[in-house]
Order: sequence, then C-alpha cells, then structure tokens
Amino acid sequence: MAKRKEENFFSPENAKRPRQEELDDFDKDGDEDECTVSFTNGTSTLTAAEVGIIESIQLRNFMCHSMLGPFKFGSNVNFVVGNNGSGKSAVLTALIVGLGGKAVATNRGSSLKGFVKDGQNSADISITLRNRGDDAYRANVYGNSIVVQQHISMDGSRSYKLKSETGTVVSTRKEELIAILDHFNIQVDNPVSVLTQEMSKQFLQSKNEGDKYKVRNTKFFMKATQLEQMKEDYSYIMETKERTKEQINQGEERLIELKRQCLEKEERFQSIAGLSTMKTNLEYLKHEMAWAVVNEIEKQLNAIRDNIKIGEDRAARLDRKMEEQQVRLNEAEKKYKDIQDKLEKISQETNARAPECMALKTDVTAKKRTYNEAEVLYNRSLNEYRALMKDDEQLCKRIEELKKSTDQSLEPERLERQKKISWLKERVKALQDQESSINQEIEQFQQAIEKDKEERVRIKREELDVKHTLSYNQRQLKELKDSKTDRLKRFGPHVPALLEAIDDAYRRGRFTCKPIGPLGACIHLRDPELALAIESCLKGLLQAYCCHNHADERVLQALMEKFYSRGTSRPQIIVSEFRNEMYDVRHRAAYHPDFPTVLTALEIDNAVVANSLIDMRSIETVLLIKSNSVARAVMQSQKPPKNCREAFTADGDQVFAGRYYSSENTRPKFLSKDVDSEISDLENEVENKKAQILNLQQHLSTLEKDIKRNEEFLRRRQIHYRELKVKITESISEIRELENIEEHQSVDIATLEDEAQENKIKMKMVEKNMEQQKENMEHLKNLKIEAENKYDAIKQKINQLSDLAEPLKDELNLADSEVDNQKRGKRHYEEKQKEHLDTLNKKKRELDMKEKELEEKMSQARQICPERIEVKKSASILDKEINRLRQKIQAEHASHGDREEIMRLYQEARETYLDLDNKVRTLKRFIKLLEEIMTHRYKTYQQFRRCLTLRCKLYFDNLLSQRAYCGKMNFDHKNETLSISVQPGEGNRAAFNDMRALSGGERSFSTVCFILSLWSIAESPFRCLDEFDVYMDMVNRRIAMDMILKMADSQRFRQFILLTPQSMSSLPSSKLIRILRMSDPERGQTTLPFRPVTHEEEEDRS
Repeated sequence: MAKRKEENFFSPENAKRPRQEELDDFDKDGDEDECTVSFTNGTSTLTAAEVGIIESIQLRNFMCHSMLGPFKFGSNVNFVVGNNGSGKSAVLTALIVGLGGKAVATNRGSSLKGFVKDGQNSADISITLRNRGDDAYRANVYGNSIVVQQHISMDGSRSYKLKSETGTVVSTRKEELIAILDHFNIQVDNPVSVLTQEMSKQFLQSKNEGDKYKVRNTKFFMKATQLEQMKEDYSYIMETKERTKEQINQGEERLIELKRQCLEKEERFQSIAGLSTMKTNLEYLKHEMAWAVVNEIEKQLNAIRDNIKIGEDRAARLDRKMEEQQVRLNEAEKKYKDIQDKLEKISQETNARAPECMALKTDVTAKKRTYNEAEVLYNRSLNEYRALMKDDEQLCKRIEELKKSTDQSLEPERLERQKKISWLKERVKALQDQESSINQEIEQFQQAIEKDKEERVRIKREELDVKHTLSYNQRQLKELKDSKTDRLKRFGPHVPALLEAIDDAYRRGRFTCKPIGPLGACIHLRDPELALAIESCLKGLLQAYCCHNHADERVLQALMEKFYSRGTSRPQIIVSEFRNEMYDVRHRAAYHPDFPTVLTALEIDNAVVANSLIDMRSIETVLLIKSNSVARAVMQSQKPPKNCREAFTADGDQVFAGRYYSSENTRPKFLSKDVDSEISDLENEVENKKAQILNLQQHLSTLEKDIKRNEEFLRRRQIHYRELKVKITESISEIRELENIEEHQSVDIATLEDEAQENKIKMKMVEKNMEQQKENMEHLKNLKIEAENKYDAIKQKINQLSDLAEPLKDELNLADSEVDNQKRGKRHYEEKQKEHLDTLNKKKRELDMKEKELEEKMSQARQICPERIEVKKSASILDKEINRLRQKIQAEHASHGDREEIMRLYQEARETYLDLDNKVRTLKRFIKLLEEIMTHRYKTYQQFRRCLTLRCKLYFDNLLSQRAYCGKMNFDHKNETLSISVQPGEGNRAAFNDMRALSGGERSFSTVCFILSLWSIAESPFRCLDEFDVYMDMVNRRIAMDMILKMADSQRFRQFILLTPQSMSSLPSSKLIRILRMSDPERGQTTLPFRPVTHEEEEDRS
C-alpha cells in the first residue's frame, strides 16, 4: 500500500492538512500491529496535483455525439452540469474506455463497437494526463503532459497512441498505458475512483449488506484499499505451492526409476576390465606435464626478475646524470640573467631619451609633410601650365588646317553605304531562318536521346531485377539438389554441420538438455497440398531451435557463430523449459467440421516442438482452408469459427475477419516432398530468366547504338548552329558600324580662335601662381632641414647606447643558446629515463602476469597432482609421450569394446539421478520456507485489513456527526458483507436503524458519507461521481456538497469530477472550483441503444 496523503477532516471546524514533515513522521512511526491515526490542525500548505489528474478530454463520434470538448478540467473540483442527454455520462464513459477500461465496466454497453455513433466508421477519444514534478513518468520523454488517444473501430477493435506534450507519438502499446496507470495509481475499473450513474443507483438502492461490500462482484471496500489485489496474490502463491508439491511427488516417483537405471549401468561398468596400467601411467604423465609447465614458467620468471634488477640499476644511473645536468642548467641560467640585467640598464637609459626623440621625429615628419604638400601644389601648377601650352599649339594647328581645307562631295560614298546595309540585312534574315530550322532539329535529337536514355535505364533496372531473381532461383535450385542427398540442407547449408557440433557439445556435457531443431525437420504434413499454407503461417519458425534454459541458449549461440558470419541472419532460438507432455489446448483451440487447424494438420512426435509452436504462433487457433473463396466466406462473410484468429489458403494467402493478405511465395521451400518436380520447375524458370536477360541485353545494345548515332547528329547540328550565330553577330555589327559613320561637319574657325585666346589668359595666371608657390616651398625646405638636424643629433646619442648594447646582446644570445643546450640535455635524459621506466614497468607488468600465470598453473597442477614432483623432462617431450600413450589406449579400447561409452552412460545416469534428487530436496526446502513466509504474511494482511477497517469506521462516524447523525459499520470479511446502521438525530435517544428504514435523502447522505470514508483510505489521483445527489433533497444535497467541497479543499493534491443535472449556481466563488456546463441535447436525439449487462455476460467477457 502507498503512504497516505490525506489529512484530518474529522473536526467539525474547517480542518486543515498537517505539514508534510508531520505526515512523514506519522508514516515512519506507524506500527504494523496497531492502527493509530493522528490529526493536526493548521494552515493548508498543499499545492495542486502534479501527476495523474485529468487535464482535458475530447470526444469525436462517441455514443450519440459528433464532437464533445475539449473539456479543460481544473486541478481540484470540477462540476460537469447539464440536462439529461447533454453528454455528461458520455464524458465519464469515455474516461473509463479511453484509459483501457472494458465496455462492461461503464454499464453502457457490452462491446466497444456500441460506442461508435450511428452512421460513423469509428470513434476517437483523447485524454490528457498531467505529468509534472518529481513523481512524473518518464518526464524526459513525455514532458509535462501525457496524451492518451484511443481509436475505436466499427468491429469493436481499438488502438492506442501515447503522445508527449509536444505531440510526438511515444508508443502504441497497451502495455505502456498500463505502466502509466500503475505509476499514477489510476484504477478506472474501481467504482470508488470512478462511480458511474448506473453503479451509483445500484449502490444507493441496494438493501443487501453484501452490496456495500461488493456490488456486482466489484468489491468496494476491498478494491478501494487494494486489499483485493493482495488477496489475489496470496491465492496465486498458494496455487503455485500446490503445483510445486505435485512436481515434488512426480520427482520422487521419477527418482525411484532413475535409481534403478543408475544401479544397472553401474553393474555393467564394474563388469568391464579396464586398461588400468596404461591409464595410471597416463595420469602420472599428466601430473609430470602439469609440474613441467610450472617449472618452465618459473624459469621465465627468474629471467624477468634479473632483467628488472638490471633495469633498476640503470634507472639509478640515469637519475644521477639528470641531477648533474640540472646543476649545469642552473649555472647557464644565472649567467644569462646577469647579462640580461646589464642590457636592462642600457635599455632604461635609451627609453629615457625616447620621448624627446619621438617628439623631434614627429616634428620632422610634420615639416616634411608640409614641404611635400607645397611641392605637390607646385608640380600640379607646372603640369597645368604645360597642358595649356600643348592645347594652345593644337588649336593653332587646327585653325591653320581648316583654313586650307576645301569642300569635297561625299554623296557617292553615302549611297554605297546604304546599298551595303540593305544587302547585309537580307543576309541576316536568311541566316536567322536557317538558325530556327537548325534549333528545331537540335530539340528533336535531344528528345530522341532523352527518350532512349530513359528506356535504357528502365531496361537496366529490369535486367537487374531479373538477375536478382535468377540468382535467388539458382541458390534455391542448388539447395534443392543438395537436399536430395541430405534433407537437412533445405534449412540452410550449415545445418548438418551445426547439428553435428550440437551432438558433440551435448556428448561433452555442455548442454543441460540437447537443443531441438530445426523445427521444420521435426514436423510432418498430413496433407502435402497444405505445405505452402503451413510455411506461410510458421515462416522463420521452421528454421528455429529450442533450448531448455538460457545457459543452453548461450552455448548454442557460441556454436552458431562458427557457422554464421557476423551480420548474416541466424536461426531463431526459443528458450522454454522442456516438457514431456503437450499442452492441453482443447478449451482454446479453433474448430471447424470441414477444415483442420495447423496443429491438427501436422504430425509432431516431439511435445517440445508442439509446445513451442503453440507458444510462438498459436497454431491451435489457425485454420487451413485450401480455397481462397471459401476462406473469404468462412472468415469474412459470416462470423468466424470460435477461437479462430486467422486462416491460410493453399496459395499461402492470410485471411483475417476484416483483412486479406496475398502471399509473396509461389511454392514451398522447406516442407515439399516432391523435390524432383520442384527442381524441374526451377530449372525451367532459370532458363526462362536467362533468355529474358539475353533479350534485354540485345535491346540494350540497340538502344546504345541509337543513342550514339543521335548524339553524333546532335553534335554536328550544334556546331552548325554556333557558326550561324557567329555570322549573324558579325553581320549585325557591320550594319551598326556603317550606320554610325557620320559626315564631317564644318568647323567654326572663329570659335576656335576665341578658345585659343582664352587659353593664353589662363597660361599667364598659372605662371604667376607658380612663382608664389616656389617661394613658399623654399621657406618650408629650410624649416625641414633645421628639424632634421636636431633629430639626427638625438638619434646619434641613442645609437651610441645601442652600440654599447650590441656586444651584450651577442653574449646574451650565447648564454641563451647554452641554456637551450642544457635544457635539451635535461630533456634527453628525462626522455631516456621515461622510456626506460616504461620498459621497466612493462617488464614488471609482465612479471605480475607471469606470477599470476604461475599461480594459475600451480593451482591447476595441484588440482591434477596435489604434491609437487621432480620433473627432468621438458613439457614438449612429455606432451609427445602423452599423445603416444593415448593412441595406445585408443587402440586397446577399440579391441576391447567401447568402455568410454559405458562410463559416459553411467556418469550421465548418476548425474541425472543426483541432479533430480537435489532439485527435489531444494523444492521441499522451498515449500517449507514458503509456508512459513505465507503464514506470517497472511497474519500481516489480516492485521492490515483490520487497521483499514478501523480507519474507515472512524471517518464514517466523523462525517455522520457533521449532521448530528450517529451510525456504525460492521464488517464481516469472512462472508464479505458490510452492514451500516444510521440514526438521524442524537444517538443516545433512539436505536440505530438499518439503512432500509431511512428516507431516500437520508440514505443518500449516509451513502455519500460511506463513499467519502472509502475515499479517505483509498489512493487515486482523481475521483469521479455521476449523479451522486440524484435522490437527495435540497438540505441533504447542500450538506453533502459542503462535505465534498471541504474534503476537496483539504485534498488539493487530488482532482474531483462531479457530474450532476442540478444547477450549481449556489456554489461559492473559488479558483479551485471549475464548472463545465454541457449544451442542451439536439432536438430529436433518441435514447442510446444500450441495456444493462447481466452477471453472466460480464463473466463470459472477463
């Protein structure tokens, strides 16, 4: 049971929840033998629930509603109000079904398909659960919310999608949903957590004492407290104990028979004369061999120890050399520091003169820049003057030329140009027409090439597919031909060798029980026509192997690694305890008078093989129907036979009640008996594939020739096209050049003369400006020379200091080189020392390994021969003598009979007897210990049940007292009854009355008190009540509502969802209360076609 998280609400005042530290202390100090309850008044410090509560629900095509929601629920109290038919109960029903509950648990129908709205193909439910805080379920995967989506089909099947907060699908398995519900302690089938409308009415109207304890086999008290689960676990353990006792009895009977067999084999073993002398000699040689190996390792150890001693001496010498090198390095560094100090003094004096030098240098630079700018201006004016002089010469020359020139007629030249332009335009048009024609031909060739290339790709792909099919058929043909001599090769080329290795390993005792397989070799067909159907059903199981336990599985995996390379598929290994009897599947097997199941269609001699196929494939529920149409009719046109999940046809097609899958295979691979016919068919198919490949290659060759021919035509057209482009471009350029020729215009001589006069005026102005700039430039030059002289003087003083520093720098460089040399020398010795120490450590590790090897060999030698013996021969000589003696023993053994086989049989019989005897003894000890444990646990269970009963009574009395009622509860756990007596008014004035004597409102109030008492001792993140106040008057409804709200306020870490047709307008305003009002039902909506489920129907479906 989880720790209680409720607080005290017994007090008539507004009780507060105790602090968490006090609750933890109460949990830690609780005693199993006594049931004590402590209550503390204080300020409520509880926060909203973090895990397991309902955040929202959304329905689509569910019951009679096309779309409901999404409904956003608060973390504490939620009222869902609305008129009858508005969908309140649909929300509660969806909550039960959406979280994995059965249809019968809703009291709204007997099958899930009844929840799909009429006229629709499916229904969808989406429920969002809160997932926050430290107790969140896989918070790194789901986030703060878990969305449970359920899809219900018309056939009654359903599927799940579990999504994270971001909408990512995390899982589609129901096992994941069950794990989430277990983590949050959500029990949708527990009426204390979710009390439906029908169950609420039954509970309120019940007059039987047993109904308070259990209603329709749903034990309110037991299930609310999870005592029912503990009781079922106890019953299951007791059943397991009885089965174990039966196994002990069977083992004792088996022991008698094994002991008799063991005695028989022992007598036979004793009757055989042994080769004792040679075997004694062989054993002695083995003893010598064991100690000879020890001697050789000891010699190797002594050599290693000597090498280590020499290495340690050398390491000491290297340490001394490193110390000497360090002394030399210290001396070199001291000399380097002295020279560096002298240079530092000179540097400081130089740095003292540096600011003055920098100021003078800046002044020189500024004066040089000013002088250079003046020089630039002078040169610019000089260049301008020269340009004006040149312009003046050109103007004068042009004026003279124009005066001498005479007019000439240009009309014939213009007419000739116009004629040539017209001819060039006609040529361009002809070339453009030719270009368009060539361009069309290029497009046609490109389309033809592209089409041929696409066809080539298609042919190559088809050729590749045919080659793959041919390769597969050739491999299958080879396997079939090999299987004519050895049937096992049909299951793989390595199977015979693997089976031989299994036999050898079993003879050497590596297996507890010899593995069985391949399973296909252990079964036989009653009807050969069903071979393909059975292969389609069993698939890879035909090549699988069975092992008795996981230790045998590991041995078999190691053997398979020798025959199946890494990355290739291996046969499946099924681990299941071997049983001598086949399962009794008569109660769950499919039956049809005309068609067999896979189990009945096979002859299986080995019970382990049959049980494995039943476990892995449920072959007792799969029908075999030869005709495809008949199979469809049996499985889809009518209700499938009882217990039948699927069927297979003779063609290998798989048929379900609502689906049909065609087989990819056309012939059986493992189970066919007519091998010659299959070989003939495969040979014909191989020849057809070869012919098909030849035709495809011829077609491909033709396509290649067409592509090359068209590409050559295309290349020629493209060259011609480029030539036309060049001609068109040249012609257009020539036209433009002719059109751009202009006739010479007459030049105005007067204008040129005016321009020459203006140019001379500019020349005079520039000449005057040049003289002024030259004078300024001479003045700036004198200032620059003066600044340079000052700078050179201070620079000379700094250079003198630099001359003093140069010899010291050379000495510093030499000292630095000496320091580097000494450091390199030190590093050299350090590296040599490190390398030497690595080698030395390696030898020490080798020494440790050899010592461990010596200990191991000495331990092995002591196991072979406890006392050490002197050995003069080497291990190689002893090994040869042992081999020769073994050959002699084998020769003698061949002449005197298989003595080893008799010894092996005797040892196996003896080990089997001792193993079974040990198991029987162990089981007896286990049964004795189990009985002691279960006796103690059952006492604890009864004590725990008494504690919960007392707590429930206390809560119930306190709740009744809030209306001045008195009552008592009597639990009879043996007869599973609960009687409740309630007296309205003062308890000392009247006798207690049975619930049947109360009015409807009083009984409803008392029942609410009982439900709240169960809530107080039950653990669940949310509670749901549907029409809890249906039989209450206004006074009792108000009081019950106050009690529920008070409990909800004190339990803010839980969520309450209350469904009622009443108006909740009178509720107090609080952020903890959320009211969801349902819309009125659509006009014309009819009653849902549901009826209550009978007790017999529920038992049949469970």
